[in-house]
Amino acid sequence: MGKKYTEDELLPLSGLQHMAFCERQWALIHIEQQWEENRRTAEGRVIHERVHDPNYKTHKPGVVVVRGMKLQSLVLGLFGEADVVEFSPEPGGAGKLIPRPVEYKRGKSKKGDHDRIQLCAQAMCLEEMMQCSIHEGDLYYAETRRREVVRLDEELRKMVIELSDKMHRFYREGKTPKPDMKLSVCRKCSMEGICLPRMRLQTSVNAYWQDILKGAINEDC
Repeated sequence: MGKKYTEDELLPLSGLQHMAFCERQWALIHIEQQWEENRRTAEGRVIHERVHDPNYKTHKPGVVVVRGMKLQSLVLGLFGEADVVEFSPEPGGAGKLIPRPVEYKRGKSKKGDHDRIQLCAQAMCLEEMMQCSIHEGDLYYAETRRREVVRLDEELRKMVIELSDKMHRFYREGKTPKPDMKLSVCRKCSMEGICLPRMRLQTSVNAYWQDILKGAINEDC
């Protein structure tokens, strides 16, 4: 696959997770430049700040650990930063170091592929940058303090490509999708207050304007 984008056209890799979760959430953050933090996002931010700290030490014999490594892909049109990349000797003793991305997350492993998609995109950036093949990566969850090994298969890579293309298309169009009101999901989102003002959750637009008109009529009487 040849290069499709220039450096000026690159979009944040972290947006893939937003796009996979909710297209409207992605647009509010990356097109409208809106953001609202809740407990979950604050905890996640603290975890990432600690992991990126060069003074935060870990030791793995024979492994070179790089924190906050800058990433980009002119094929996918993405740029970002990996929490941790571990470089291990290639099997067979050829002297080449193979990168393995490790993404840190709050909470525990989730049913959806949002976290796995972000990790796979990091690996695809590393493959392009270093001209290598990466077959696995890890998701480390702070709540369980365990790593989940993620196989970076073709299905996951296909999702990364499709979501990257969709992000660029939405960004060019500059349009924010309308709300898709799945309240059980929306209540967990830090953007709920921006995306779904409380008035929308309590009444329809038609009922809202009917109440306004009734109030105006009553005042005139």
